[in-house]
Amino acid sequence: MDALSHLMHGFSNALQPAVLMYGFLGCLVGTLVGVLPGIGPALTIALLLPLTFKAPATAMFVLFAGIYYGAMYGGSTTSILLNTPGESASVVTALEGNRMARRGMAGPALATAAIGSFIAGTIGTIALTFFSPMIVESALLFGPAEYFSLMLLALVAVTSVLGNSLLRGLVSLNLGLLFGMVGVDLQTGQHRFAFGQAELLDGLEVTIVAVGLFAVGEAMFMAWKGHAAEGKVEKISGSLWLDREGWRRSWKPWLRGTFFGFPIGAMPAGGAELPTLLSYYTEKKLSRHPEEFGNGAIEGVAGPEAANNAAAAGVLMPLLTLGIPTSATAAILLSAFTSYGIAPGPLLFEQQADLVWTLIASLYVGNVILLVLNLPLVGLWVQLLRIPAPWLYGGIILISTAGVYGASSSIFDVGMLYAFGLLGFVMRRFDAPVAPMVMGLILGPMAEQSMRQALTISAGDFTTFATRPISGTILAIAALMLIVPRVMRARK
Repeated sequence: MDALSHLMHGFSNALQPAVLMYGFLGCLVGTLVGVLPGIGPALTIALLLPLTFKAPATAMFVLFAGIYYGAMYGGSTTSILLNTPGESASVVTALEGNRMARRGMAGPALATAAIGSFIAGTIGTIALTFFSPMIVESALLFGPAEYFSLMLLALVAVTSVLGNSLLRGLVSLNLGLLFGMVGVDLQTGQHRFAFGQAELLDGLEVTIVAVGLFAVGEAMFMAWKGHAAEGKVEKISGSLWLDREGWRRSWKPWLRGTFFGFPIGAMPAGGAELPTLLSYYTEKKLSRHPEEFGNGAIEGVAGPEAANNAAAAGVLMPLLTLGIPTSATAAILLSAFTSYGIAPGPLLFEQQADLVWTLIASLYVGNVILLVLNLPLVGLWVQLLRIPAPWLYGGIILISTAGVYGASSSIFDVGMLYAFGLLGFVMRRFDAPVAPMVMGLILGPMAEQSMRQALTISAGDFTTFATRPISGTILAIAALMLIVPRVMRARK
């Protein structure tokens, strides 16, 4: 009942006109971001970070949450009408959705995607509401040793899943850990890797690094790569609603996709890609019309889209309760928290209760806003697909530069922005994942502090990490995540 009373208080804040306006704006921008190919929520939130440093924290996080949820919704439009996923998690939707559009069923495909996203997002947010306090209570039992092990698990999981190469993932992670050591050592007061530059004594600003790697680096990569000829945008045909047969074939995939998406999204490095794939293959096995798969089966759109949006809610759970990001977008959101001087984790629900519960309540409101935005305005989203790519990415670099300079009035920071933008370009060029670097930069200093605190408490005894039951269990899971995939591949 405590969670319910807190949620009602959150609604009283979320429904205030000013906060509601930020939520609506976030949903609008997020849908636009999801529709445009190649621009995801991580890039957009990173782009906005320097521009929002003077705005109230609650309003900004409602805006960012709207962008995150909206991008998950909007990706289905591009997948269905253009066969070009706007977000990586929408790849599976394109398999059946675009074929439905070619058969003159674009309307029902868009409808089942939007309604499924609404249902899954709402169920996922309900789970976030009532399970988060339970995780917080468990996390309050954690000491420095347990936090170090937990952060190590998150880093291992992200590195082993993101990217096509474990070696590239490890290189990216270790660069992030190295960058996290720049500045003054909090334990000894010694300068580390500052090279005599006073601007580096406070460490690398996460916002500048994130904007450089995600926004500037992506824009440089797209300029180098060039842009292919525009694909054919399918016409919106058929009713933008579901008939009785569409409802009958969609409601079970919606629920199954939700139960795939939320728990996997809440796992370290679970993300949204895995549950969408699992949902698709499950629906293919269970369908009474297996011959339609590959030719436009509505179940192949309904299930993966539900899994996609439920995973978005799942990703927020470890971020808010433990301070652990499990995706690139979550890592950017974590950097947003730190830029406001807020530390996500168990104490967040006590120290920033108004912010947390307003944020959660805004997710319910955002789901309704997104359902209203997606179907009636689908014609507008289609027109956005015609924006020339050079204009789009030129605007990204301009906004990034103006935002970083406006936040600090420092030419040095602008130079750092372009240095990390160039690094991001090189990483994209050689298919190295960027997210492990950002997570290493954020979690590295936190893990170092936890490790040193644990060693201080144990008088330098390293076995404390293995002998404490919770810490030892987490370390064992991390070891299995490294070893088991290698063994399975060797056996094959």
